[in-house]
Order: sequence, then C-alpha cells, then structure tokens
Amino acid sequence: MPLLLNRLYGALSGRSFEVLLVNDGSGDHSWDVVRELARQYPAARGINLMRNYGQHNALLAGIRAARGSVIVTIDDDLQHHPEDIPRLLAELDRGADVVYGTPATMPHSLFRNLASWITKIALQKTMGASNARKVSAFRAFRTRLRNAFESYQSPYVSVDVLLTWATTRFSSVPVEHHPREIGRSNYTLRTLLVHGLTMITGFSTLPLRFAILLGFGVTIFGFGILGYVVARYFKEGGSVPGFPFLASIIAIFSGTQLFALGIIGEYLARVHVRLMERPAYAIAETVEVSGEARAARPHLADG
Repeated sequence: MPLLLNRLYGALSGRSFEVLLVNDGSGDHSWDVVRELARQYPAARGINLMRNYGQHNALLAGIRAARGSVIVTIDDDLQHHPEDIPRLLAELDRGADVVYGTPATMPHSLFRNLASWITKIALQKTMGASNARKVSAFRAFRTRLRNAFESYQSPYVSVDVLLTWATTRFSSVPVEHHPREIGRSNYTLRTLLVHGLTMITGFSTLPLRFAILLGFGVTIFGFGILGYVVARYFKEGGSVPGFPFLASIIAIFSGTQLFALGIIGEYLARVHVRLMERPAYAIAETVEVSGEARAARPHLADG
C-alpha cells in the first residue's frame, strides 16, 4: 500500500484527490498499516470492515464513503498502474459515465481466463450492456451514480451490475495488466464461477426463463416420443420394445425437473437471505487525519 500511495501522488500531481483504503477483514496487520498511512498521508482515509465480506462488498463500502464527484477503484497489487488513471478520467470528460481500464491481453492461466470469460458473459446477460465483456476492477465513474443503489442492502453485491441501474453510458480504454508485485490473488476458478452465478441469480431472472424453456422443450420432445410409440403400436400391432430407451426418456424428464427445482431453490434461498435484511457490510472502524481539508476529485477507492 505505501508503494501504491506514492505512485498515486505522482500520477495525480496537480489534482485534488483523496484515497480510501478499505481493509476487508484481512487476517494480517493490514489495518495497522492503513492507520499509519492515514497519519502519514493527508489524502488517505481508512475503513476497516468487521470481517471479510468480499471484494465487491468492500468496494460498495468505499463507494458510499466517497466525498467527491468521481470515483476510481483500483486494487493495491499494482496490476493496474496508477499512471493510467488520467486516461480513464479523460474518457469520462468525453461524456461517458463509467470507464473501465480493460487489459490489452489476458495474463492468467487458461482455466482462469476461461472462468473470467464465462463470468463476463454472465455479466453481459445481467447488465444488458454490450460493453460488459470489457469490465475490470480498474474503473472510473461519476459518484452521482450511487444514488441509484443507495438503498441496496443485499449481501450479494456486483458493483458493475449496480452501475447499470443508473446509466447506459459505458466506455473502456485498453491498459496493460501487469504481474502482481505484491501478494497472491484470492480469485480462483471456483471464486469466479461463484461470482458469475451470483450475478445471474442475484440480479436477473434469466435462469428461471431458461428452466421454463428447457422444461417446455423436453415436454415437446416427450410428446413426440409418445406419438412415435402410439404410431408404431397401430402400424405394427404390438408394443415397441426397448426398455432402456424408455428408461432414458424417464431419466431426461427427471433430470430436467431436478434442474428446474434447483434453480427455483437458488432463488428462494436468495429471497430468504434478503428477508433477513442482512447488511452488505459492517464498518468496525474508520481513520483519517482530523481537521484535514480534502477536495475530492477524483476519489480513489482501494478494495
């Protein structure tokens, strides 16, 4: 984080800004580091969450604490360089509401890239925006967009989907995605797939519609098989042999029913969680230099 702050000060020289450092319940001494940085750097503020809620929940906490007119989200691993922030801000000045710093090349392994691709397809279906496949954790957007989701309290959070509730003016600029200089990524194949499932089932009815279409298609197929059996009976005067064939048809129907029930169950589970009114995050402590005047354009949220 100290390296990130030094580079932010260099990249945003001549601009008024503040930096929000969000500690998402890390098990190490990150919060001690954040408190020290808040004392050393006038532009730094710290937010310590009570436990680990997930990256997007932590970002939502930072977004709601922002004081300025523009927010930039960037991770502290320096895979995205702060020196590219002015390029995102320049694209905002051209009329966009949200600008993503899209990696020019996919730097991860084959399976990690495949999971990212699947997640972005899910996001595109959820967002309904053609630019959804260019999303990244490095983004700049106008703070006023948060008004569209100020009352959102579900523990299932996707910042990119929430932004679509306020605007359709998305844009992107190509940036280099560098190797991690510090630490290891917590995003695994499983994590990305779970995030994709969360976006699909938490923010759209697409799986329910798919289950309906699948059930309708298999039902039509079943009636077709029934018509074939009846036609053979009247044509040949006997029953149609082939218990394995009939058993396979029964298995198809049973599998389709279980699949549809599983999707419905996922939605019911999410409704149950929302009825509990569980918060998206809870802040344990904040830190900043008291009495320090800070202008707020742009605002940096580091999750």
